[in-house]
Formats: sequence, structure tokens, C-alpha cells
Amino acid sequence: MKLKYFLIIFFAPLLLASWHGYDNNWLFKKEKKYTIIYSSKDKRNIKEYKPYVNRGIRLIETFFNTTYNKTFNVIIHPDRQSIDSTWQRDWNMPEFKSECWMVASGIASKLDMISPKLWDNQSCEHIYSETKKTQQLITHELLHVYHGQINISPDFSNVEGIDWFIEGLATYASGQCDTLRIGEVKKAISENKIPKSLDNFWSGKIKYGLSGSVVMYIDKKYGREKLKILLTSNNKKELLSILKITETELLNEWRKYIQDL
Repeated sequence: MKLKYFLIIFFAPLLLASWHGYDNNWLFKKEKKYTIIYSSKDKRNIKEYKPYVNRGIRLIETFFNTTYNKTFNVIIHPDRQSIDSTWQRDWNMPEFKSECWMVASGIASKLDMISPKLWDNQSCEHIYSETKKTQQLITHELLHVYHGQINISPDFSNVEGIDWFIEGLATYASGQCDTLRIGEVKKAISENKIPKSLDNFWSGKIKYGLSGSVVMYIDKKYGREKLKILLTSNNKKELLSILKITETELLNEWRKYIQDL
């Protein structure tokens, strides 16, 4: 999930100070590439959660053949109220209430996540025991962290027309763009139910497949190094200029690519 309206980015010292002052039960453990922050309720769970984070980092660094630019924070929230209060503060939206499917978000400086063992009860889509999907979801959000550290808008608040790319990249690189989602996209193409503009790809029931498959096509046609260059772009016009292609041409070529799979 890309959370688009962050107005505050917490740098590590300020973040640690603010969380410590907020509740003495919050604990901090520094790892090589991140600091994990958690409540006393999750003290027994952290050893189980860290491998998911570590595997996600390795997968992303292998995918791009490079490392994260900076260390970041992984914040494990003990309940939905805790993560909602963080998003309310970060977005300056005091009345915000998260949808039931929202369990995590990533920007350049941090990954916020409801304690995964609570997903079964506090979310409507995610089951912690489905380990492959759990890994993919955590990797998806870690991809946003990686992307944010390269993009000129670290919290994705200053982007235009590239929701499809931000989310599609995280979907594709995390392994969520699977055969089921590709099948849904192929069906939508055959039924002529594809949005006419990339601006609308990150919407509707098959938005993950739509967005992820476009990034898949870009990766296959232009290569991984070109895909990495696109991570710096914060608008659709610049992104298409880097690829030296029009939006219409890209969509036509993408359709053909998906139909031939």
C-alpha cells in the first residue's frame, strides 16, 4: 500500500526519542540495516518477524543488484489503533481511520506494520499463517522503502500520475504478480475492460495485476538497469520520456505482451 499524504518524515534520532517518550513499553533493537521498534506485547514475536524482514531485504537487493541507501525503522504496532494514530499524525489527518485491509505501509525512512500475528483478527484480507503471502506483503512494503530512498519524493507525497508504477513495482518485485493475477488481466483485456489511461490502472479489483504487469513488461523489454533509473522519477511524463515511448504505444505493446503470455 502506498500511503500518499505523509507530511512528516521521521529521522531515526527523532523517531526513537518520540516513541520512547510516548510509552516506556516500546523497545528498540538495532540490526545491520534497520532498527526494529516494538511494544512489550511483541517481545516474544520479534524473533519470528525478523526473518520476514531480512528475507524481504535480501530479495529486493538481489532483484536490483544493489543495497538500500540508508538504514530505516521497522515499527511493529500492537493493534490497529496504534498504527492509525501514527498515520493520523503523519498525514495530519486526525479523523483518519484505516480500511480493514490496511496492515502496513512503507516510505523511505520507515515501515509501519500491525503485528502480523494479529492480522487474522484485525484485517479482512490477510492471514499470517499463509507464509508465502505474508512474506510477499512485507517485501512489497520494504520495496516502497527502497523506492522512497531513491525517489526525489521520499514519502511519495510529491508524485503525479505514477501510482500505477509505485504500486506495480512493489507488486511485481515482491512476487505478487502471479499467474492468477495475470489471468485476471488477460481476461479483462479480452473483454475490453482495461482503463484507457495509466492514471486509472491503480484502481478497481484487479489493480495489483494491472499495475504489476505493466512494470513486468517494462522490465522484460527495457531491462533491469532501465527499470532502476525509473525509480528516480516522480511523474508520468518524465517516466515515459526516459522510456522514449508514448502512453498509447506503451499500453498497446503491454496488451500484446500479456496476450502472448
